[in-house]
Amino acid sequence: MIILITGATHTGKTKLAQMMLEKYHYPYLSIDHLKMGLIRSGQTRLTPNDDKELTGYLWPIVREIVKTAIENEQHLIVEGCYIPFDWQRNFDGRYLPQIRFICLVFSDAYIEAHYDEIIAHSCDIEKRLDNSYCTKEQLKRQNHFFMTGCKKHNLPICLVDDDYEKAVSELK
Repeated sequence: MIILITGATHTGKTKLAQMMLEKYHYPYLSIDHLKMGLIRSGQTRLTPNDDKELTGYLWPIVREIVKTAIENEQHLIVEGCYIPFDWQRNFDGRYLPQIRFICLVFSDAYIEAHYDEIIAHSCDIEKRLDNSYCTKEQLKRQNHFFMTGCKKHNLPICLVDDDYEKAVSELK
């Protein structure tokens, strides 16, 4: 089984991947780690701020990693925001049944009510060097982007509207 986890920044993608690793003992691939390895090694001129271009650059690599894992009957959790909404078109019928897609989305109400908590938990798994860019408005824009993209492509979302732990526990 391949589990793809995506969503906006600060929605807990890495935390969910870590929880699933602990429960299922599946390894996980952080697309952010792949991104930074390619950037720091000079394999690309893209920067961490080139989100749109990074999706196009990273997805073909991640897509082939997913196919290889399925072909080898290996389990893998892949997490990151660089999974395109039309990801399914890259896999035929022998691959799709082996892929579970999860998109974490915060509602505006959740962001309003829990913004300080979201920021407080932003370093639970990874150490963020700078959270200054992460405003309520920015979080709302990014979460709307993921909600809209998923709806347009008929992809499921995990909407966190009130209780984060309850919403995420139902995914495990």
